[in-house]
Amino acid sequence: MLMSASLVLLMTPALALFYGGMARQKSVLNMMMMSFGAMGVVGVVYLLWGWSMSYGSQDVLGLFANPFEMFGLSGVIGDATEWVASGSGAYPQVVDVAFQVTFAIITVALISGAIAERVRFGTWLTFVAVWVTLAYFPLAHMVWGGGLLSHAENGLAAMIFGTVDDGEGGLAAAVAPIDFAGGTVVHINAGVAALVLVLLVGKRLDFGRVPMRPHSLPLVMLGAALLWFGWFGFNAGSAFGANGAAGLAWVNTTAATAAAMLGWLLTERIRDGHATSLGAASGVVAGLVAITPAAGSVHPLGAIALGAIAGALAALAVGLKHRFGYDDALDVVGVHLVAGLWGTVAIGLFATGTFDTAPGVFYSGEGWKLLVVQIVIALAALLFTAVMTAIAWAVCAPLGWRVAEADEQAGIDGAEHAETAYEASTSALIR
Repeated sequence: MLMSASLVLLMTPALALFYGGMARQKSVLNMMMMSFGAMGVVGVVYLLWGWSMSYGSQDVLGLFANPFEMFGLSGVIGDATEWVASGSGAYPQVVDVAFQVTFAIITVALISGAIAERVRFGTWLTFVAVWVTLAYFPLAHMVWGGGLLSHAENGLAAMIFGTVDDGEGGLAAAVAPIDFAGGTVVHINAGVAALVLVLLVGKRLDFGRVPMRPHSLPLVMLGAALLWFGWFGFNAGSAFGANGAAGLAWVNTTAATAAAMLGWLLTERIRDGHATSLGAASGVVAGLVAITPAAGSVHPLGAIALGAIAGALAALAVGLKHRFGYDDALDVVGVHLVAGLWGTVAIGLFATGTFDTAPGVFYSGEGWKLLVVQIVIALAALLFTAVMTAIAWAVCAPLGWRVAEADEQAGIDGAEHAETAYEASTSALIR
């Protein structure tokens, strides 16, 4: 579990490389700093109240847990008998804290790509703290902590199809929703937040008027490769043990990601006549996103189909920003929201019914029930995050979201960090 946690933590610096390469040269440092800043802020607030809000036992209306119950990890540290039974064994609760904090970090870092090259760094750091408190911690509790979007007897799934004996003297939803590693909590959450922010923060000054190409495609591909590597901790680690579910998640992660890359490249080839390196890297991420909620509940052949469709859908979706005029700078909405929604809903089609999960449409005559549940939890997560993100944006508005127009034109790196990414080339241009 600690190895898996370390792999997931690596994903945020990998995201910094991925996003940094996609940004323009004059803003690459700020883009990377937004990911590193998220690591700093969430790494602190999660230990203060994030763990308690997400996994505390004092539930508040199924939406979040009492942030003061385990504030500062009270009662978690120093008691070697505090174990969490998971998968094939058990481990101290503090190990679970280590694993879960990395998920919170990467989720908020994903949002940053949508608002690249235009926002104040201090405002972004403040937003990180507010947003994880209002959106991420509650949604983690709702899905994984026994709240409204979980298998709990008072959850939405139980309200739709009733409850059954959970085998432990209690009740659980007759058709339990499935989110193996974060389709709702991570990707729908981040994707919706990205969409709301780009609409509220506004477009870059020259959006739609000048080309905004990635400044370093090798950095993009390196970032994508490291994301794929770290994602094995993300998905296989979510089996919480060295067991068959972890092995299945690993194989499905590889299968779906490979298929998504091919699906994206084929879509590009048909549409544009070229298969690009940016498309390959983006297809990798789309496949990783889509398989995340389904990694433990589909057959590898289903993972291939799920991934190929995800790659094609995301490749088509990234163009919507030009059609509808919203400036999602690095395609967070097109990749994470679209592929996250598809992966979450597709469980209702491809789930095989293994590891005590309900089967989907292709494996059971009553699979439509799981499909309905998956659609409901996806829509509920979407609506909840949209509202919470708008509130978080408003809370931070007095600080000022946008940098000065002159600073945006010159490049946000110099204005916000007093640095340039490539000093030699900049000096040469000046000379």
